Amino acid sequence: MTDPTSVRHDGDTWDLASSVGETATAAAAARALATRANPALIADPFAEPLVRAVGIDFLTRLATGAADEDLVDQVWIDIAVIRTTFYDNFFQTAATAGITQMVILAAGLDSRAYRLPWPTGTVVYELDQPPVIDFKTRTLADLHATPTADRRPVPADLRDDWPGALRTAGFDPSRPTAWSAEGLLGYLPPEAQDHLLDTLTDLSAPGSRVATESRPNPNPGDDAETKKSLNHLSDRWRAHGYAPDMAGLRYFGPRNEAAPYLTALGWTLDSTTLRDLLTATNLAPLKDDTMRSGDVLYVSGVLGTSMM
Repeated sequence: MTDPTSVRHDGDTWDLASSVGETATAAAAARALATRANPALIADPFAEPLVRAVGIDFLTRLATGAADEDLVDQVWIDIAVIRTTFYDNFFQTAATAGITQMVILAAGLDSRAYRLPWPTGTVVYELDQPPVIDFKTRTLADLHATPTADRRPVPADLRDDWPGALRTAGFDPSRPTAWSAEGLLGYLPPEAQDHLLDTLTDLSAPGSRVATESRPNPNPGDDAETKKSLNHLSDRWRAHGYAPDMAGLRYFGPRNEAAPYLTALGWTLDSTTLRDLLTATNLAPLKDDTMRSGDVLYVSGVLGTSMM
């Protein structure tokens, strides 16, 4: 049965062991698995201890290698490799271009402020729900982890005045910014996605950069197939004591696709499908792609100028 407390609703809140926050912990577990499987491609030493600290037993067993990795499809690990390296490269390219102001939206258990080799003077703003920000800050401090940039946590809900909270933390909209919205947009209602992209554009000086994923709008029957696949995954994990409502956390139906929407706002984008990124990284192609994951575009772009 579906846990009614896990289904999205107006004003819902979460931590890293519930609702949308739980997906951040699952993503970190995937990074821990990927770090062991592909250390030449991804190295996130903080993923495993952060998952352990959250305390979801099934995800802890996966992250630490104590559970049978056959409980997850290889594609879950491969997508973690693709996503992590894509956004790592995005931020490092932005830093090389001279951008010193980075904003990670819905940061979850992202550890880039601690593990990337940031140039001196880089400020990394991490924005997420207050319980999420507080947990990660305390846990990494307990691990004696030291940020490699000027890390500035921003405890704020994206449905509230997060630009105000960002400015309070020292954000300067007159300076170019690199923004990431990783694995985020599908958990926002369509109008909230548009508002987010409008707002970060309004806060961006010329030369700012953005990176996100752009999922194609569903064809007839696609949403039903996606829900079926997500429910199958939930049922598979439920047999091992973990019962997330994967379908209940997502917003379905048509929306403005992120890539053309950002282009209309003045961003010049490069985009690559997940399918092509898997091929370029010598990872296995997708099989039985009923969720059309292979068609998801990974996009990055510059505001007010051409891509370099």
